[in-house]
Amino acid sequence: MAMLSSAPRRSRGKPPAGHLIPLLAAVMIAMPAITAVAYLLWPTWTPKVPDNNERLPVSIGQTVFNVPKHAFRVKIQRHSGPQERIDLNFLYPSLATPDAPRHVTAETVEDGPQPIDRVFLSIAAHHDSLAPDILVRTIYPRYLDATHTPSQDGLSIRAFRDGTPYAGEDLLIAQTPALVARCTRDAMTPGMCLSERRIGSADLTFRFPRQWLTEWRDVAGGMEQLVQQLHPLQN
Repeated sequence: MAMLSSAPRRSRGKPPAGHLIPLLAAVMIAMPAITAVAYLLWPTWTPKVPDNNERLPVSIGQTVFNVPKHAFRVKIQRHSGPQERIDLNFLYPSLATPDAPRHVTAETVEDGPQPIDRVFLSIAAHHDSLAPDILVRTIYPRYLDATHTPSQDGLSIRAFRDGTPYAGEDLLIAQTPALVARCTRDAMTPGMCLSERRIGSADLTFRFPRQWLTEWRDVAGGMEQLVQQLHPLQN
């Protein structure tokens, strides 16, 4: 008959308590190193937020302008470096850059003409053409009507004669602040104005609704502010 052993049997599946102590000690020692590695490897990047104030240096002729990236009206022009011409737009009166182009939809097409809330600016190389101030002093007077209209709040208005290249337009001039604009008259469409100035190798042409000139000092100040932002060295 086989002899039965009197030694106590160990429970299966349960490791001896003495083996857990070294294991726990190893885990406690490794925890700081694991935490340090996880901290170093954890991604720290954050999504890039679009910067509406980002500016691109653009040279027109030999004159450099710092142009807000979101002010460009033509996508192909939206790059730095030399260009022959750029077309920009700014919200008025804030002079901020538009977030997105405004599109006419099927729901809004029947609402009639949308109010213009932007000032448009084109900057182009002049290639030694007549400067805007020379046009005002020597060319425009040849085509102006002899009738003088009384100034309106410091803004003088002179009509161009019929049969001239500027028929249907008026010349508006103010001294303080300085403003010169050539404007069409309100008819089937609202009148629009052009105001030009030369900086270095480039001519700047502002376009805006004539109705804004009821507050012409604000318009003149806004254009001057845009010039200072685009070309800070201009005095």
